[in-house]
Amino acid sequence: MNRFVVPALAAGVALAVASCSGGSGGGATASGEMPAEISLFSVTDKTGAVSFAGTNQLKGIELAISEINEQNYLGESKIVLESRDTEGEAQTAASMVTEATANPDVAAILGTVTSAQTVAVAPLAQAAKVPIVFTQSGSDGTLVGEYTYRATAPMATYYDLAGEYVQGEGVKTLGVLYNSANPTLSQLAEQTIPGMAEKFGYTVSSTSAVQNTTQDFTAPIAKLLADNPDGIAIMMNGAQNATAVSQLRQAGFDGTLVTHTGSGAGNLTPAGPAGAGMTWPTDFTYHGTNPATQEFVEAYRAKFNGENPNNYAAEGYDAAWMIAHAIDYSGGASREDIQNGLQQVVTEGFTGAEGDVTFEGNDMRVKGALVQWNGTEEVLLSEK
Repeated sequence: MNRFVVPALAAGVALAVASCSGGSGGGATASGEMPAEISLFSVTDKTGAVSFAGTNQLKGIELAISEINEQNYLGESKIVLESRDTEGEAQTAASMVTEATANPDVAAILGTVTSAQTVAVAPLAQAAKVPIVFTQSGSDGTLVGEYTYRATAPMATYYDLAGEYVQGEGVKTLGVLYNSANPTLSQLAEQTIPGMAEKFGYTVSSTSAVQNTTQDFTAPIAKLLADNPDGIAIMMNGAQNATAVSQLRQAGFDGTLVTHTGSGAGNLTPAGPAGAGMTWPTDFTYHGTNPATQEFVEAYRAKFNGENPNNYAAEGYDAAWMIAHAIDYSGGASREDIQNGLQQVVTEGFTGAEGDVTFEGNDMRVKGALVQWNGTEEVLLSEK
């Protein structure tokens, strides 16, 4: 069963399948030809501070590729994946992407998950004219040309859900605690949250910035609490969110809490009941009601021993299917073919793990959902 639907695919259109001597990858294939193997290159964080995102992204990619191959979605051609670990380093990511672009067998790249790495590698792929599909990477500098794509809707595009929530909670003053080393979180804290304050009836009382290495939030929390805010937005990297909310509760704050998708993926588990009430908009939840979302959840659980997928896995899955559909659209697996096919994919949109997806340029858009940590697990509050 095809778990990823592209509306404009016409039923009965056959793929032209042609063999390529030696089974070389897409980059070495003439335009309009289909090799026995189509080589994709994954660059992600398997270790390091954001491995929670990279490892789950990779699981989604692997599930998608297994489905594509098992369904014979690309006829006799099979996708093969080479995956590398950036270890959280932008320089390492850049070196790996340079290697991939220099290898003519690499047809396309599944890109990095952090903005710091993405802004380093996006220009390299663009200059080499190698299609690259990023996930996460919410800051400026991700989409630098027609060969760069993002399979994650920037949080700012659906963060109004958090504004609606704090308004409903009666929040009039909001403090912001954020990791200033993360470009995406800085954008949310410095631009998005203040920018929607008037619309949702609150003012930002104060902000406190910390770094990736911060584990003691006593001083920045004291600064925020001095203004007696009704609510606090916590914008940290991964496990930092659990530490920050635990210390915030220990300091006596019992007001409204909003955060971002980095609080998902089990990152609030160490906080337990102290994190109860942390609420955030997300592009994906396994509680989602879209039939395509539920098909993905079922397939993911079957492949990964009952594990529930998170947003990073859904984004990786949709990114890999984007490339498969691009190949299907164009009828070829060269870099040029994939680029042409991706342009058709972003024009048509699709329905995938993240539900109904559209694009603005090469940038994904989704409706989003609002979830909350209840002290034990994430629960769905609302879905657009």
